[in-house]
Amino acid sequence: MSLLITIILAVQMLSALAMIGLILIQHGKGADMGAAFGSGSSGSLFGASGSANFLSRSTAALATVFFVCTLALAYFGSNRPAASSGSVLESAAPASAPVAVPTEPVAPAPGAAQIPAK
Repeated sequence: MSLLITIILAVQMLSALAMIGLILIQHGKGADMGAAFGSGSSGSLFGASGSANFLSRSTAALATVFFVCTLALAYFGSNRPAASSGSVLESAAPASAPVAVPTEPVAPAPGAAQIPAK
């Protein structure tokens, strides 16, 4: 099970890095808007509205892979047995022996008589 989670996590990280790279190299739709108002020619005011190109389709595919890996990791993370949940509170050290309470009254400190009482 640990090998499967490691593989899913590696695929998720690789898809996230590839998706970041693809998003950064894509040409934004707002970049053509300045050209539409006088300094060049553009297909329409807000960019070309044709079919999606290779970069946007690749980004969509990588986003799908990332989403599926995230769901798989969430599923496997919530289905751990209760004995090996890895909780810090469950693996806490057992409590030490109780502290012995003195049976005799404790004498006040030497300067305690100078403190005014309410």
